[in-house]
Amino acid sequence: MAAQSDIRINRLALVGEENADHVMSLIRSIPGFPKEGIIFRDFMPVLADARGLSILMDALEAALPVPADQFDAVAGLEARGFLFGPALAARLGKGFVAVRKAGKLPPETVHEDYALEYGTASIEIETSAVKPGDRVLVVDDLIATGGTAKAAADLIEKCGGTVVGFSFVMELEGLSGTDVLAGYPLSTLVTMPA
Repeated sequence: MAAQSDIRINRLALVGEENADHVMSLIRSIPGFPKEGIIFRDFMPVLADARGLSILMDALEAALPVPADQFDAVAGLEARGFLFGPALAARLGKGFVAVRKAGKLPPETVHEDYALEYGTASIEIETSAVKPGDRVLVVDDLIATGGTAKAAADLIEKCGGTVVGFSFVMELEGLSGTDVLAGYPLSTLVTMPA
């Protein structure tokens, strides 16, 4: 069980303490994965639990960093942003934009490179996915260093869209990810130590 005293439920509490506790009871903490010194925060059991998933989606909607009438589409980052993004978009009557790892989309794409700890990576979207003037909310499961999220914002803005904010399920504390996104409205449901 992940509910420890050093984990803060932040905006997950918007759906009530009992509901927040239920979701937290489903999150697993796995030490040493993917390598020694890292604690992997696994929320896949939340998705497998009908009540937990419903609560999580209610919380994402309740914790939007900007009102729903201030954006036109939801963009989800590969891979787990693909789990929440389309569901949130459907709830809000919005379209969904898939932000993919490079080389995964067959049509013409626009890409953005970003730095990793040991090199670089690229993400991309279809050329027609974001049109000039589109207002986009970016959704992902986790913010750590913020590199992928910032690259997604740069990519959307390169296409002429405006990123209105970011919505994350979890924030890993101490990695300065939210600092990288300074200036953008954002929300996180849960904060956990890295």
